[in-house]
Amino acid sequence: MATFVYQDKTVFYECSSEDKSQVLLLLNGIMMSTKSWDPFIDTFKKHVTVLRVDFFDQGQSEKMSENYTQTIQVEMLKALLDHLDIKKVYLSGISYGGSIALQFAAKYQDMVAKLMLFNATAKTSAWLKAIGDGWNAVAKSRDGEAYYHIAIPYIYSPHFYNKNIAWMEARKEKLIPLFSNPDFLDAITRLTISAETHDVSDVLRDINVKTLVVASTYDFLTPPFEQAFLTENMPNARMVTFETCGHASMYEQPELFVSTILGFIQEDGKYTI
Repeated sequence: MATFVYQDKTVFYECSSEDKSQVLLLLNGIMMSTKSWDPFIDTFKKHVTVLRVDFFDQGQSEKMSENYTQTIQVEMLKALLDHLDIKKVYLSGISYGGSIALQFAAKYQDMVAKLMLFNATAKTSAWLKAIGDGWNAVAKSRDGEAYYHIAIPYIYSPHFYNKNIAWMEARKEKLIPLFSNPDFLDAITRLTISAETHDVSDVLRDINVKTLVVASTYDFLTPPFEQAFLTENMPNARMVTFETCGHASMYEQPELFVSTILGFIQEDGKYTI
């Protein structure tokens, strides 16, 4: 566990090893933090060094005081890698983290050995923005239970939700106090607004990094046609689909999630710096 400072703000990160020769950088979804990856770290670190980071307005990184775009998150990642003297990474992002991963790869693809995009989109569509607008409107009410119900059920597939009611209820009990916290609601609102201008549609064909695009059949936030668009427009990409799975693919299909990442990393050998 460590921190560094970017633009006078403290950023929290964790790196599993001093060995920087093979690094997997995991980028959080919008409501995640470095802790969200805990169930996967022991398996990943048997094969690679794992680097995880809280974006601004997430987890233990510093909160912002005004709205911003995702560009600041991209440049913070570049500064973090420079700070750690890491020249190249396996880059994996889910949802919000997938957006950042795409923007990072578009600008700094020499630093990306392979790219893994889970439940990601080339741009924030008007439809996806409208969902975010709904989240932000409820956030203003400071009603944690209402925010839970507008945001969380749609992240999971109906199959998973209905089969895991006890788990979902326990998660609800844990999340409602967090979703009732004004500081959290203001931060998640800024994060949501920061994603509104995400759009790499015009530069997808310039991203030549070997890329794995992962879709989920019951992803109601970023449906499979979004991942199909990425795959069709990125010259070195292929797509796999998690069946009977929702937007939170890492939680619904944890074994498949881990094996997909490790298999893609290892299929044709390690990168060289």
